[in-house]
Amino acid sequence: MSDELDEMARQVIDSNKYMSLGTVGPDGRPRVSPVYFTHVGYRAFYWVSGPGARHSRNVAERPAVALVIFDSTVAIGQGRAVYVDAEATQVPDDELPRRCAEVFGAVADGAVRFAPEELSGDADLRLYVARATDLDVHIPGGDPRYGTGIDSRRRVEP
Repeated sequence: MSDELDEMARQVIDSNKYMSLGTVGPDGRPRVSPVYFTHVGYRAFYWVSGPGARHSRNVAERPAVALVIFDSTVAIGQGRAVYVDAEATQVPDDELPRRCAEVFGAVADGAVRFAPEELSGDADLRLYVARATDLDVHIPGGDPRYGTGIDSRRRVEP
């Protein structure tokens, strides 16, 4: 059973380009931002953003984040999603050569393959990573195998 759900999580992550990044502001209010992402090993989720963006400032002050990756085009009741609890941080400059090679080795059509110098120094953008602490998949209530009549989540280890 878990192998099937693990595969579902991998498919959702691999077939989507954007995730919702949930951070917490200084006033304790949630902040949700859509960001283009790539991942390494289904446990490290990367995005590029300006350090002055509200979500970037929130990550710097409060690194606990929540991510949701899902396809919003599917029919009602057919939703598939991956929920991720994670700790996020800006990738340190000294790690950029290795991380850029790892993260941007193969990017989607239209995506930018960033070089370390584009994400450090006087550059306007930085590389961020969220390292998963927990992953769950969304199970629609009507799922013929796992459904309970009410939408639920199941823990996975993709």
